[in-house]
Amino acid sequence: MSRKVRVRFAPSPTGPLHIGGVRTALFNYLFARKHQGDFILRIEDTDQVRFVPGAEEYIIESLRWCGLQYSEGPDKGGPHTPYRQSERKDLYRQYAEMLVQRGHAYYAFDEPGTLDVLRKKYEADGKIFQYDASTRHALCNSLTLSHEETTRLLENGTPHVIRFRMPDNEELTVTDMIRGEVTFQTSLLDDKVLFKADGLPTYHLANVTDDYLMEITHVIRGEEWLTSLPLHVLLYRALGWEDVMPKFAHLPLILKPSGQGKLSKRDGDKLGFPVIPLQWTDPFTGKVSAGYRESGYFPEAVINILAFLGWNPGTEEELFTLDDLVNAFSFDRVGKSGSHFNPEKARWYNQQYLKDKSDNTLATLFIPVLQQKGISVRPDYVKKVAGLIKERLVFPQDFWDQAFYFFECPGSYDQTMLKKVWKEDTPDIILAVKELLRSTKDFTSAGLEKLIKDYTEQNNLGFGRVAAPVRLLIVGSGMGPHLFDILEMIGKEETIRRIEKGFTAFSLS
Repeated sequence: MSRKVRVRFAPSPTGPLHIGGVRTALFNYLFARKHQGDFILRIEDTDQVRFVPGAEEYIIESLRWCGLQYSEGPDKGGPHTPYRQSERKDLYRQYAEMLVQRGHAYYAFDEPGTLDVLRKKYEADGKIFQYDASTRHALCNSLTLSHEETTRLLENGTPHVIRFRMPDNEELTVTDMIRGEVTFQTSLLDDKVLFKADGLPTYHLANVTDDYLMEITHVIRGEEWLTSLPLHVLLYRALGWEDVMPKFAHLPLILKPSGQGKLSKRDGDKLGFPVIPLQWTDPFTGKVSAGYRESGYFPEAVINILAFLGWNPGTEEELFTLDDLVNAFSFDRVGKSGSHFNPEKARWYNQQYLKDKSDNTLATLFIPVLQQKGISVRPDYVKKVAGLIKERLVFPQDFWDQAFYFFECPGSYDQTMLKKVWKEDTPDIILAVKELLRSTKDFTSAGLEKLIKDYTEQNNLGFGRVAAPVRLLIVGSGMGPHLFDILEMIGKEETIRRIEKGFTAFSLS
């Protein structure tokens, strides 16, 4: 009988959550939902040295903003509580001791200074020191000390760690859900610390123990953890849990736009685009890093961006809701090689989702912008403006720059355009058009367009000879949607006022 799918996202609270972490959470979520399974959040905070205040809350809020709802977690509880490793620390020692008793681990009493000296000595010889099968028998541990001496040191409280005893010269082959069979030579691997002198487990022991106790069936994580795979598999075997060992999937790296190296948290500020979901203020330095939410991205756009970093649906389709992704997702469409992050493509995704928003929804985003500028207008007016200009926006904050002329007269005029469209006969044309606009009773977009077209045909004028200077007077430049839509929106009185104001300014210049 197959087990219920249970996956976990297990970040460390060492700072803001990188979008690579969000991508990992997303793929876990998609896989769980696809198989009617459980998606769990576990906080791996055993590294107290790197712990950053506020990071756990940031992780939880980021997942919430992205719509990645987990069924169990530190703020929700569940059948395997607690979900913070620091609150589970009493569990781990027994498993470390079990490994020692079975001969798969050993106590190591080496002083840090001694190991530092060895590392420097090896470096001087052009080598890299590794605590492994070739060096362990020359160091201070329970494999080289007598049973009596080891017992004495333990009873005296001598600082020590517990290291895994990596098997000698074994070829270990593991099947990865993305990469297929991956083979490791244990003779090349070091004896990792499982339990630290401070009484806390390392990532490796806590990770495997918690995955077993929480009945995790699939471990989906980043490629950077692939080097830890042999140790984790051997830990399952050594602890007698091989029959319930989860399946593993290691996701490809997210690369810098150049493709040269992994995209890091530092790249965002340096390259000018966010690499974290929410804005983050460093509690130690006060430095603020931009987040996707505060930069104007919609969460559904961010999810779509991340889904395509390493996965593709096998079709030309690019826009997927979260539910669409659940239905389409499978690991056979996840690639092995790293994916370049494309900031322009990210902007494109956001633009598509903005255009798809209802005019009502956009109006609720735009009204606060107007209020900040002291502009009070009816919501239905803002709704109409939203419908006219949303095709031109990438982010909600682009609204004012693209739509200010719907709310106030332009304060300046594009001089390049002025020289291009303001000909010798333009003043006479504008005066004639002004009178036509003043006298017409049909001030709708369609009515105004017919009025101006009839005038141009009767006077053998190109349409642009009239429309371009009128747009300049109304908007201040060549930007904006259909000219007559703008005129209908601002109304006859404001249209005439702007024409007269601009006409006077041009006459005096």
